[in-house]
Amino acid sequence: MASLPLLTGLAPVIDPGIRILVLGSFPGAASLAAQQYYAHPRNHFWRLLSALVEEDLVSLPYGERLPRLLAHRIGLWDVLGACEREGSLDSAIRKPAANDFDRLHQLCPELETVGFNGQASGKFAPQFAAAGYRTVVLPSSSPANAGMTFEQKLDSWRQLTLATD
Repeated sequence: MASLPLLTGLAPVIDPGIRILVLGSFPGAASLAAQQYYAHPRNHFWRLLSALVEEDLVSLPYGERLPRLLAHRIGLWDVLGACEREGSLDSAIRKPAANDFDRLHQLCPELETVGFNGQASGKFAPQFAAAGYRTVVLPSSSPANAGMTFEQKLDSWRQLTLATD
């Protein structure tokens, strides 16, 4: 079987003031093609975050969403920096390479809570808990997670902001 090309993830959206970091697993095909986090139109991510911060991020151009997210002290990244994968499913990921989180305390000194968007990224929760962060494993915002309604996902996602308000 021929190996798949190595895919590289997106740059982190962080700054020293973030208090919450949301980690996905690895960008899907639509996100990689657009070079935008959560670019698939049926992904609930931007609707969920809009509800949490009480600001309509969905209607903003992507380039304006990221500074608004940082203004709400929320950062974005993925647990994996590179992998091989055909399609967008986490189950198709081969040869995963984790991002380097060693400098997170230095780069984001006010970071308190790390939320994991789905079970695949949630496998990294113990190492973040061991580093002193509050961790929350969330239901995936992906359209592949059709077993939950938007409202059910939002109820769980509200855990992100409980300890940081």
